[in-house]
Amino acid sequence: MTSALPEGGKDGFRARQVTRPRAQVEQQLKEAILRGTFGQGERLPPETELAHQFGISRPTLREALGALASAGLIHRVPGVAGGNFVNSVTPASLSKMLSEAMTTILRLGSLSVDEIAEVRGLLEIPAARAAATNRSAADISEMSRIIERDRLATVDDGRSVDCGLSFHAAVGHASGNRLLAAFTSAVHAACISAGSLDVTPEFAKAMVEQHAQILAAVEAGDPDAAATAMSRHLSQVPRHSATPTPIEEP
Repeated sequence: MTSALPEGGKDGFRARQVTRPRAQVEQQLKEAILRGTFGQGERLPPETELAHQFGISRPTLREALGALASAGLIHRVPGVAGGNFVNSVTPASLSKMLSEAMTTILRLGSLSVDEIAEVRGLLEIPAARAAATNRSAADISEMSRIIERDRLATVDDGRSVDCGLSFHAAVGHASGNRLLAAFTSAVHAACISAGSLDVTPEFAKAMVEQHAQILAAVEAGDPDAAATAMSRHLSQVPRHSATPTPIEEP
């Protein structure tokens, strides 16, 4: 039987002692986070306090906290002023989390470059189509700025790849769908992080012109032309793909 503990803790949150410790502690804290009892960016109570409230050992509590961290709900900050903090969940943080996960499995060899390229098409062609309908003046201005910056970049200084990621992220943003934008950026970033894009000077130059064609169609409000331009651009990417950098054994 469980019982509510009256003492301590943040107002609105009272830990209940548990009979299946790790799973139930994880569930209680997860529900508290999702209800907003612990807000985004807020630090959870100290581990000693939580362990006492739940009536469990600190190792068991840490297992539950580890599961929450793996789920992307919290992160641990070391040091005297550290602790366990609730993650700020935004489209940008979602994109980062997805990108890191895809990069890992890509480099482990559990995911292929061809699969990544296929998913890019499934996401980015509809994103370009939607961008032609939903883009704002600010979106057009941002894409134009990125292209102009990319014209001045070189492969050696690394900005060319960054500009490419920025442009595709801007197209995703212009689609008007934040989840689509997050997935689009995540897939593209995974390709870059895993070293699966071998950008030559010739391809970098061609990429800028292809981006300009996408922008022209988006700015003109022509969904079909935007989708066609994006499809043509993505069809060139696999020809300039390198083998992902493997994760070395320690």
